[in-house]
Amino acid sequence: MLRIGLTGGIGSGKTAASDHFARLGAEVIDTDLLSRELVEPGQAALKEIVDSFGDQVLTADGHLDRSRLGELVFGRPEARQQLEAILHPRIREAMLLRAEQSQAPYVVFVIPLLFETGQQALVDRVLLIDVPEDLQRARVVERDQLDDARITRIMSAQTDRETRRSNADDIVCNDGDIASLHAEIEKLHRKYMDQVE
Repeated sequence: MLRIGLTGGIGSGKTAASDHFARLGAEVIDTDLLSRELVEPGQAALKEIVDSFGDQVLTADGHLDRSRLGELVFGRPEARQQLEAILHPRIREAMLLRAEQSQAPYVVFVIPLLFETGQQALVDRVLLIDVPEDLQRARVVERDQLDDARITRIMSAQTDRETRRSNADDIVCNDGDIASLHAEIEKLHRKYMDQVE
């Protein structure tokens, strides 16, 4: 099965792109959604996170307090590595299992930190959803109401735009409207379908 790794910086439009791939019949497996499933109450990963970081990372009803956990690991490489050691192997295993079980013609793994986590080897092609930095910042402010300093911190923790561009097999520049993005995704869908037929 053809495996596409879809990636891009914060606010680039990864969700809009992957939603359209799903409408076209691809199997879309979003690692952020998998990550959320893996830390639901009762899951082994949540227990391990609590064992590592304490009860302070839980909400009153026993769910993971993602923003609190984010505060604890942000800017602390050793804490972030500890969290990644708990989550990344589980995410990878769940992702590959879902791909194996899929009946779709090809699979799109949505992996925001594809390059940062060295997962290029898991895919046949890397698709970058790219956007100029000023537009990226404007979209994140509109969507998440984050201040500029927070956006800068998030972006500095991600692989820079030029590195992503030079390591991608396919690039969609998402600086237009949604119809333009859909047209680009449809072109890629035809290209990917040609490879699997």
